[in-house]
Amino acid sequence: MSYDAIVLAGGAAQRLGGADKPALSVGGRALLDRVLDACPDARTTVVVGGRRPTARPVRWTREDPPGGGPVAALDAGLRGTTAELVLVLSADLPFLDRATVRALLDAPGPDGAMLRDPDGRDQPLVAAYRAEPLRREIALLATEHGTLTGLPLRALTCALDLARVTAQPLASFDCDTWDDLAAARARIREHGTVLDQWMTAAKNELGIDLDVDVKTLLDLARDAAHGVARPAAPLTTFLVGYAAAQAAATGADPAQAVAEASRKAADLALRWAAEAEAGAGPDAAGGAAAEQNGSG
Repeated sequence: MSYDAIVLAGGAAQRLGGADKPALSVGGRALLDRVLDACPDARTTVVVGGRRPTARPVRWTREDPPGGGPVAALDAGLRGTTAELVLVLSADLPFLDRATVRALLDAPGPDGAMLRDPDGRDQPLVAAYRAEPLRREIALLATEHGTLTGLPLRALTCALDLARVTAQPLASFDCDTWDDLAAARARIREHGTVLDQWMTAAKNELGIDLDVDVKTLLDLARDAAHGVARPAAPLTTFLVGYAAAQAAATGADPAQAVAEASRKAADLALRWAAEAEAGAGPDAAGGAAAEQNGSG
């Protein structure tokens, strides 16, 4: 389903001493860029906050006056969208993933869907809303209160019929304090997840959208290191990537191209290892002599 995205990136970050929170990094990437990576297929992405460099193009806007709170910011962002479905995210979600975004977009709530965290708390800034009821309720709040400035999000969401979505535990983890930021930076390096996190970050940094068979590449690197020489591992995986890119440029499926190049390189590394184990015995010498005779 086609959708627009609104990312709220203009908070005061008081518990961070007024730091530019969306620009703080986790896993070497700005928090805002990590959130933008979770919704790459949004038809239009509007970021509400001060302009800053981003990994992909977005539209910028601000609530008037700046610092008017989340409802005022959401209203400002909504004015830049046209889709019937609007994804709303805060800019400080280091572990938000595309699967969670898709679950929100696909949920069957009459007015949309909101993430519910592992502690059972609703997360209105990790949600997908139907644009028409969202606009209606914002207009009613503006009429009732005379302003949207300072209104809490619950004043808006309590009037909407939203489905609840429970996703992976870290999807709603946000960075409100320096301790939160330190925890996020530690979590991203945990042994069980560090490779997946690194591969995702590296692909996004390089502009690559490809399902990578990590096990196959690691097996290839092991075979090259053991069968040839340790420095052969990174060099071989580089060559596999280059060969796969060449194949993809001629129309081959990128994932299949990686798999085929990995298979060929792994077979070569195993042949090197077998030859080394055979050494210079009679079989090896005979083979070498046969090659010389054949070439003469």
